[in-house]
Amino acid sequence: MTVRKSLGLALAAAVLLPAATASASPKAHDPSPLVIGHRGTSGHLPEHTLPGYALAIRLGADYIEPDLVATKDGVLIARHEPDITNTTDVKQHPEFANRERTAMIDGAPVKGWFASDFTLAEIKTLRAVQPFAERDQSFNGRYKIPTFRQVIALARKWSKRTGRTVGIYPETKHPTYHQSIGLPLEPRLLAALREAHLNKASSPVFIQSFETANLKWLNQRTDVRLVQLIDANDINPDGSLDYTAPYDRPYDWTVAGRAGTFGDLTTDAGLAEVATYADGIGPWKPYIVSSTNFVGDANGDGKVNDADRKLLPPTDLVDRAHAHGLVVHPYTFRNEPGRLASDYAGDPIAEYMQFYELGVDGLFSDFADTAFAARELFWLKTGVTPAEEE
Repeated sequence: MTVRKSLGLALAAAVLLPAATASASPKAHDPSPLVIGHRGTSGHLPEHTLPGYALAIRLGADYIEPDLVATKDGVLIARHEPDITNTTDVKQHPEFANRERTAMIDGAPVKGWFASDFTLAEIKTLRAVQPFAERDQSFNGRYKIPTFRQVIALARKWSKRTGRTVGIYPETKHPTYHQSIGLPLEPRLLAALREAHLNKASSPVFIQSFETANLKWLNQRTDVRLVQLIDANDINPDGSLDYTAPYDRPYDWTVAGRAGTFGDLTTDAGLAEVATYADGIGPWKPYIVSSTNFVGDANGDGKVNDADRKLLPPTDLVDRAHAHGLVVHPYTFRNEPGRLASDYAGDPIAEYMQFYELGVDGLFSDFADTAFAARELFWLKTGVTPAEEE
């Protein structure tokens, strides 16, 4: 199926989106597998904007994902990183030119403009831009930067409008960094959830983090479901994962002097540890299906990217995580042919179908429409009956 056909199917199906079917967790009644709108619908609109989140919902996302950072006056806003250089038009604001600086983020120097140097009022003068150069730039400068409370309100509004529950999946971005500058994210996050009555185990909420210490702290203070993100720096030519700093381990491990890599969290011992404080894992997808490339530009298109890679057999991570009682939500699924291994022949539906068939409980997608269309096909293939036909 072509991307164009899959998009058409998704748009047609979005008119009557299915309600919850099988549960991905004993704590909440979620469709399975979940479609998680990664940064909204960042494949179509600038990431982390209210229109982007709304479009993700309209195109089938069950959950929307706001990455959270803090402003100078302690307000949680939705941005991918504390550095807002590439996701806003801050460079076009001469009144903020003197705020460019270098900050240490997770032990690495980063030069740019940082949310923590701006008040919310100043942030609201900025507009979002598309950070991926190959994606549509025509919406740049149209949309404001939302607060976390605005994202919660939007999810609630669209839940009422669609008659289905729209969940939120916030990520605490660089929690150790935010603690070091006196702007811890977690108390603010919990306060916003309590205010919205979203602080129960059954609430349509997952909180995620690449660090472990803050998840353990949260586990002692909330019943909301928690997810341990698992990263790596790159894929080696043989398909093994490259653990180059700062993407080698949770940064709180570095601060605490703990040895090891993110990969340790995917061992049985690591999964057992995660299960003591979290409800699931969010692994980078090569932990489940990796790929090889020993020749560089294998397809001769003048570029070296994922389209030059060949898939390896799947690992058993999904099954082992399930054995430890953990849900599995891999990231990030994208439509561009250069981001798809050659085995998928440029068809993102093929990648989704493979991961759905491997038993993932949900996944993060920049293109909720394609993820939704693939799930419809998966349900048809596996005999799942959409709720509206029961």
